[in-house]
Parts: sequence; C-alpha cells; structure tokens
Amino acid sequence: GKEVETSISRLAQLARAAGLHLIIATQRPSTNVITGLIKANIVNRIAFNVASGIDSRVILDSPGAEDLIGNGDLLFSRPEYGKPQRIQGCYVSEPEIEAVVDYLKTQASPEYRDDILSTAVAGLSVSSLDSGGGGDDDPLIWEAAEIVVTTQFGSTSTLQRRLKVGYARAGRIMDMLEQKGIVGPPNGSKPREVLLDDVLGLESLKAIEQADGGNDGW
Repeated sequence: GKEVETSISRLAQLARAAGLHLIIATQRPSTNVITGLIKANIVNRIAFNVASGIDSRVILDSPGAEDLIGNGDLLFSRPEYGKPQRIQGCYVSEPEIEAVVDYLKTQASPEYRDDILSTAVAGLSVSSLDSGGGGDDDPLIWEAAEIVVTTQFGSTSTLQRRLKVGYARAGRIMDMLEQKGIVGPPNGSKPREVLLDDVLGLESLKAIEQADGGNDGW
C-alpha cells in the first residue's frame, strides 16, 4: 500500500545517508508491490527466475529474468551497467540444509528452560494473567491487541473505528488490554501508552497465556 511504499522509500533514503546496506525482497514482482517510487530509491536490483518478461521488466526495467534456470542463477542490475549482468549466486538446496541441521542436532541435546514461561512480559508475570481474564475476554481482544501494537497508538476511538464496535465495547477491550499488560492505564484525554514494542512481544504474551491456562479458549 501507499503507507508501505512511503516507509520503504524513506528508509532507503535514510540508509543511504547513514551508510547502511538495505536489502528488500519480494516474491510478487508487480507494479502494485514494486512501485516507481521504490525503484527510484533502490537502484541496485537482483532478479531470480520469474514467470514472464513482464515480471522481469518490473524488477530490472528489461527482460531476461524469465530465461534464468534457477538454483542461484540471477541477473544483477545497477546504474553503471549498460545491461543486467548474469551471475551465479550462492545456492543451498533443502537436502543440504537438512544435513547441516541433522548434524548440529547430534552435537548436543536440547536444554528446555521452563522458567521462560514464568518470565514477566511488559511488567506482567504469568501468575498475574489470571486476573487479566481468560474465558471472559472479548472475542476481538487479540485483533485489538495487534492493532494497538502495530500502530503503537492506544486509542479507544481507534479501536472503535477499526473493529467497527461501539465506544463502550471498545473501552472494555482497552481495559482488558491494560489487564494483560499491553497498554498502560488511562492518561486523561491522551492515548494510552503501549507497553509492547512489536508483534513478537504480543505473540510471546499469547503463548504465555495459552501455556498458563489452556482452557481459556484461545
């Protein structure tokens, strides 16, 4: 979408200014995904085997990637090249990956740490999750949690609009999110503080709830 396009382009500009290397990949070479603005900011491009010359043009501005044979065969394009250069890239097959993993598994036995399940998440321990509700949770609780965490904006009005529910229900959901340690307490007319930085933290919290109370219905 437009929001992602703007974010990627801005990130590319900042990365260039800061001397960072930015690698962006997609399995869907279409103009809806690889837009002109993104291409203008990411000028060094690699294409592996694609289905058609149209897909190749979307990535490289020229055909050719449709004729690649796979297994690391690629075309590399950069502004100073007159045309894309064909290169044999690194390739590791699935059997090779499985062989390495099998070897590593023979070197040591796994050591599972049950104490991880009792680790506090966002200042909330597993033992306190009982008071956060289980069977009484709103069916939209985790969808609401994802909205709040991804936007980093603890607004009841936003939940009301995004979830298409009444304000009272959105307020109850926000209170449930507070009980789970996802958002902070009410802050007057301002949005609540979001206590989880990313969706990974949210997934960890969900896993802890499931481990602590398998009868919660999630």
